[in-house]
Amino acid sequence: MKSILLATTIFLTALSGVVKAQNSTKQEVQATIETLFEGMLEADGQKVTASFTLDAIMQTIVKNEQGKVTVRNGSLEAFVSSIGSAEPGRLNEKIGRYEIKVDGELASAWTPYEFYVGEEFSHCGVNSFQLMKTEDGWKIFHIVDTRRKDNCAE
Repeated sequence: MKSILLATTIFLTALSGVVKAQNSTKQEVQATIETLFEGMLEADGQKVTASFTLDAIMQTIVKNEQGKVTVRNGSLEAFVSSIGSAEPGRLNEKIGRYEIKVDGELASAWTPYEFYVGEEFSHCGVNSFQLMKTEDGWKIFHIVDTRRKDNCAE
């Protein structure tokens, strides 16, 4: 009986350690994404750049003029330039929640959002982030989002 109790205690202790490590990693991933949004709000291009790998892919799912769904490719350089030229406090992306999955050095995050320019609502949608663990911490290497003006409730 004592050996079963001891084995169960060891198992639960080990399991607790794994859960704590996963939560810590998810918090690190979330912190990287939050740094991006802080940089946007502060119009700090360097802070935004620090959240990404240098060759990050940026995409948006859009409907073209014919109503066909397509993928529009963006540029990290152009994105950072637009952020850096904005007035601080003007670009505010409000995240509804974070759904984060991690496997080793790969993380995926799903974040519904509402975007405001100043106090004015611009659009809503979902961001899908892919991050990798680097020597410098978690970095976004791919982001794709959706954008719409209605049906914004999570």
